[in-house]
Amino acid sequence: MPLIVTHGWPGSPIEQLKIVDPLTNPTAHGASASDAFDVVIPSMPGYGYSGKPTTPGWGVDRIARAWDLLMKRLGYTRYVAQGGDWGAVVVDQMGVQAPSGLLGIHTNMPGVFPADVDAAAFSGAPAPASLSADEKLAYERVQFVYQKGIAYGFQMGLRPQSLYGIADSPIGLAGYFLDHDARSYELITRVFAGASEGLTRDDVLDNVTITWLTNTGVSGGRLYWEYWGKSFFQVKGVSIPVAVSVFPDELYPAPRSWTERAYPKLIHYNKLDKGGHFAAWEQPKLFSEEVRAGLRSLRK
Repeated sequence: MPLIVTHGWPGSPIEQLKIVDPLTNPTAHGASASDAFDVVIPSMPGYGYSGKPTTPGWGVDRIARAWDLLMKRLGYTRYVAQGGDWGAVVVDQMGVQAPSGLLGIHTNMPGVFPADVDAAAFSGAPAPASLSADEKLAYERVQFVYQKGIAYGFQMGLRPQSLYGIADSPIGLAGYFLDHDARSYELITRVFAGASEGLTRDDVLDNVTITWLTNTGVSGGRLYWEYWGKSFFQVKGVSIPVAVSVFPDELYPAPRSWTERAYPKLIHYNKLDKGGHFAAWEQPKLFSEEVRAGLRSLRK
């Protein structure tokens, strides 16, 4: 089964390298040969080895259309898509567009927040009394992101070109990239203190280095400008089959109740015991197992 995987910010296909062998060669990892994928992992426009857009218009909707065109140019008439972070927004948009041949998507950052609840969290309002315990936890976590954790999104959404300093200093670039979200920052801190936990120092430095060598620190930020004023976390209106994996240290743990309403063709929902926002990078074994299980029913 052909699979296109989309990375996020501050990222690159470096984040997905560990899942290539488990997905393309599943028998070497304790899975069935029938679970094999052909894996396509492009750099998003403005990132890594992709071109830097020179005019406005390269938002998630256009990237979603480009990915469908890419897969068809590669000869794949039927395929699936996966994404986290920006990749999750891209695959949601692919699910909205529902091009012929796209069988379904897998996401580890599902857009499930009802619009009114998302707006309340953004405003800083207390959690609505009607929320269940799972919904209240998701609300409080995403409210923390809005209030304290997404300064970089506001900076790049409003003035991406003013961040030219990170194109002039590898230390500046690394410092800006590492402070993504609180739980990922804590994980990276533990790794650099000597802990063996998901990532390594080389993993982190490789991801910064690809951006430094391709000079895409600023051009990658323009995607936030393209998306400014829209919600990352709201329901998007996906109409095709969807598999969802919920990692505990994601920005928010998506409740089953909201997930089922957001994705009427939900084919898989599972809550994992470990893993965070960059799950493919941090927990490649669990992540690969989730992709296999989540999309298996579409192999007909």
